[in-house]
Amino acid sequence: MEIIRDLIEWTTGWAATPYGGLALLLIAFAESSFFPVPPDTLLIPLALMQVPKALLFSAIATAGSLTGGAFGYFLGLKGGRPVLQRLFSAEKIALAQSYYAKWDVWAVFIGAFTPVPYKLFSISAGVFGLDFRRFMLASLVGRAGRFFAVGLVIYFFGEPVKFYLDKYFDIAVIAFTLMLVGGFAAVSLLAKLRASRSEGPLPAGE
Repeated sequence: MEIIRDLIEWTTGWAATPYGGLALLLIAFAESSFFPVPPDTLLIPLALMQVPKALLFSAIATAGSLTGGAFGYFLGLKGGRPVLQRLFSAEKIALAQSYYAKWDVWAVFIGAFTPVPYKLFSISAGVFGLDFRRFMLASLVGRAGRFFAVGLVIYFFGEPVKFYLDKYFDIAVIAFTLMLVGGFAAVSLLAKLRASRSEGPLPAGE
């Protein structure tokens, strides 16, 4: 969709401003409850442009995402199922329910670490009345694992190829994003296959 493409361009554009870190914090917060563009879209170019600060940006993304996840939890807790149904399709809600049935609150980890929308799990956790402390623990493990994986890769391998990144920056961001999303998608697919073998097929997701 054109609007999503425009949002992605707007998001990545903050990397070239002095307010990139603040924008990352706010976008990570918003993405955990309603914003459609993942914070990785800004985290990656920010970290590539300032390699020594890659882990700092990972920490900022984690903090913003966890705060946004807590907001999403209470949004679901107070707004109930109508909020969930307004924001997500019946298929995605069924997917979240199937994950909760199999892994309880650790289903949140799947949403926090993989391409499955984390906001679906933050809001549904409140709707389904999951324990808030366990929800936050699973979110911390998943979100920190995801964002620090990005930061560590760039921190250790970004500087040696800085010349090429400067010359082919746009291509590098696209390629890195595709590899990252592909890795997360593989984790999600393996989790689904494992569940389907043990307890039957899951509802279709994204």
